[in-house]
Amino acid sequence: MTASQPSHGSVFDLDKVRNLIELMKEHELTEVDLEEGDQKIRLCRGGAGEIRLAAPAMAAAPAPSAAPTLAVAANAVAPVGDSASIVVVKSPMVGTFYARPNPNAEPFAKVGAHVNPESVICIIEAMKVFNEIQAEVRGRIVAVLVDDESPIEFGKPLFKVDTAG
Repeated sequence: MTASQPSHGSVFDLDKVRNLIELMKEHELTEVDLEEGDQKIRLCRGGAGEIRLAAPAMAAAPAPSAAPTLAVAANAVAPVGDSASIVVVKSPMVGTFYARPNPNAEPFAKVGAHVNPESVICIIEAMKVFNEIQAEVRGRIVAVLVDDESPIEFGKPLFKVDTAG
């Protein structure tokens, strides 16, 4: 098999990669890792809908004992507490949280601000790429849970939004 002519059974088959990208968009997946023998591929979607292909690993890593799970971006917003109208917007990726577009600007979202699903509420820098994160929910911000310029993990709570307000 040559670099330009992968076999049809390969995870690097261009048609398979295109189908995976379409499935990721359709199901709002942010990342997919695949492994076939000693071949690996990772597909990652940024906040603006772009798709990045990570370079394949040179050597196969030991297989984890538990089955891998896929994270769905829709799970980034989840009800919390006693009130079903309060949801927590969680980080869709690992990176650095920025509350404002530049150090001299106002924050994207403050407590009391009303947001809609398309509202940009923060930026997360991951691997030198600045990803605008949208609220994905309509309501009023009742808490900002992260300090500006802090490192964050995937799934870390960022904001609490009251969807009734």
